[in-house]
Amino acid sequence: MKIETKCENTWCPGCYNFMILNSIKKTIKKFNQKDFAMVTGIGCHAKIFDYLNLSGFYGLHGRVLPTMLGIKLGNPKLNVIGFAGDGDTYSEGLSHFISAGRYNSNITLFVHDNQSFSLTTGQVTPTSQQGFKSKAEPLGNINKPLDPLKLALASGATFVARCNSKDINHTAKIMEQAIKHEGFSFVEIIQTCVIFNKEMDNLTKYTYKVNNKTNMKKALQLANKWDYNSAKGKIPVGIIYKEKRKTLEST
Repeated sequence: MKIETKCENTWCPGCYNFMILNSIKKTIKKFNQKDFAMVTGIGCHAKIFDYLNLSGFYGLHGRVLPTMLGIKLGNPKLNVIGFAGDGDTYSEGLSHFISAGRYNSNITLFVHDNQSFSLTTGQVTPTSQQGFKSKAEPLGNINKPLDPLKLALASGATFVARCNSKDINHTAKIMEQAIKHEGFSFVEIIQTCVIFNKEMDNLTKYTYKVNNKTNMKKALQLANKWDYNSAKGKIPVGIIYKEKRKTLEST
């Protein structure tokens, strides 16, 4: 069974979602494709639903995680993966994100973070950098961005990682490890919106690879390296934290 579909791709030319799509295709080919179910939110990221030949739900904005949880409880044997954006995960879906870490269900969430509501023409999201201007905030974003890694660690997520969408092979490796991990896996994928938030398009030169595991102190130090607020400083990509803990399904 082919992983590709015949749907026309409607992402903008040059969109880094193409790279994320290639990464997940490489990953799924290492598993039994029939064992997967996927959920997407609403946004540019969500079009990936049309391009992957997997069963699942094209969900509601901010409701990717509860839908994933319902699928997992209904059939614990499935590899349930979710694709969400920074807008629906960290705004409407924020309470679900926190609860997912607490519950530690054996599901995997991939967040496409381009630091803007790009599908609706580039409004500010919780991870948008200060000063980011949009039609909704022409004077610029006055708020500090949310740090998803710190929030995931504080919420109890047992697998926390960050990837750079431009590095397809590394992202695929992290995706594979996230899916294999027994517990709630959260993978933040930094990308650039080539239309609405070009300011953050030079992050790659600041990234460096890490592979931390159960050291929470180091994980917090790594999370503190970059504040999502500027295109400078060191940006660790790779596994930020990983631990083994009883899953929701095993209780």
